[in-house]
Amino acid sequence: MQTLTKSKYLIGLQCPKYLWTIFHEKEKIPEANLADEFKFREGTEVGILAKKLFSNGIDIKAEDFKKNLEDTEEALKEKKPLFEAGFLFENLFSRADILVPEGNKWDIIEVKSGTKVKDVNIHDVAFQKYVYEKKGLKIGKCFLMHLNNEYVRKGELELDKLFVKEDISDKVDEYIHGIEDRIKIMNEIIEKEKCPEIPVGMQCNAPYTCPINCMKTLPENHVFCLYRGGKLSCELYDMGVEAISDIPEDIKLNVKQQIQRKNEVFVDKEKIKEFLDSLKEPCYYLDFETFSNAIPMFDGLKCYSQVPFQYSLHVNGEHYEFLYDGNEDPRKEFLLSLKKVLGSEGSVVVYNQSFEISRLKELGEMFGEEEWVNSVIKRVVDLLVVFRNFYYYNPKQEGSASIKKVLPALVGKSYKGMEIDNGGDVSVKFYNMAYLDGEDVREALLKYCELDTLAEVMIVEKLKEIV
Repeated sequence: MQTLTKSKYLIGLQCPKYLWTIFHEKEKIPEANLADEFKFREGTEVGILAKKLFSNGIDIKAEDFKKNLEDTEEALKEKKPLFEAGFLFENLFSRADILVPEGNKWDIIEVKSGTKVKDVNIHDVAFQKYVYEKKGLKIGKCFLMHLNNEYVRKGELELDKLFVKEDISDKVDEYIHGIEDRIKIMNEIIEKEKCPEIPVGMQCNAPYTCPINCMKTLPENHVFCLYRGGKLSCELYDMGVEAISDIPEDIKLNVKQQIQRKNEVFVDKEKIKEFLDSLKEPCYYLDFETFSNAIPMFDGLKCYSQVPFQYSLHVNGEHYEFLYDGNEDPRKEFLLSLKKVLGSEGSVVVYNQSFEISRLKELGEMFGEEEWVNSVIKRVVDLLVVFRNFYYYNPKQEGSASIKKVLPALVGKSYKGMEIDNGGDVSVKFYNMAYLDGEDVREALLKYCELDTLAEVMIVEKLKEIV
């Protein structure tokens, strides 16, 4: 019988098809992308820091499965905190992030790089407790140790403030109920010769995005592209409706969803004209690029704070840009450079203003530039409004108001073929280059960010043509 680990148990909870595939057709699971690799690396770093809170702990480093089990047996006798202790019961295997002895019992401490307790975390610990107790270990309490989203770094990291330890014992006991039946069903699925047929549904994106991506088999503008479709999208799919254009007329849809059902270009010229009339020349088309870390790198940052390192600006046919060239904190240089090129009059056009405004406020507070920042914020105009509010909609957008979808739908130009073609890669590649001596990608980063603001210019020009 195949070994069911806690990670595979969680996969089984999400989707039986995913579980079967990872055992029988693993080649269909795509390799981790740059963003995934970065996330794994961050998780590892968080785990290393958490262990430092237990100075007398024993790290069971053996990667070999059998050796890990043997070393765990020996280490248990020491009655000290254990890291990565492994236990095998029948075909069930689990490693504990941290086990802490309390009298004749052991507390489970699961370390996560998130900032709150999630449902999937409790299932994770429930599987662990079940396996450990079946193996004969007496378990006391169960804790989730996660990052403190209120902690602000000032100088050296304060690990006792960086982490929050929450008692989830009662929830774990609740989630263990029925676990034997769930494990039995999963083992039966794993032993099947054929992959189970599972319809597309909410499980495709919860709790994580499934890498199998069954939605790729659906037609363009399928019901899961329905704007804020949620439960309705699943109900329609269960009814046998795959394409938005095939949704029956008696199904109640909101105004935006009705526009999608018509499957044709929709233009509200009056609303677009109102938006264009709100722009004040000269228009500064602006875009920021940022990175974030689980562990705050610099003073004034919280866990997952966004750190601006690059901007692009188009104004009156001129292009200005900044890309940090160093391996320290880029924020002050970023701010000083932006102040030099962002004039005192005219609209500052961005795409999704909440992001840029939040970054500006953070920079203002950090470096005493609140007055200047507030003067800029008053001039900000959000181009996203036109598309989020469906003043313009093209079926090619497939329900999305993202600039990556709007640009090709409206203008006919896209990001395809660029060395870097998405924001996730921008963040990781810059971070690797600046702080890990990674590949030099400056030119690719500059070209990507430049297209972001050039896209804003082209979109506004096209909207002017339309009205």
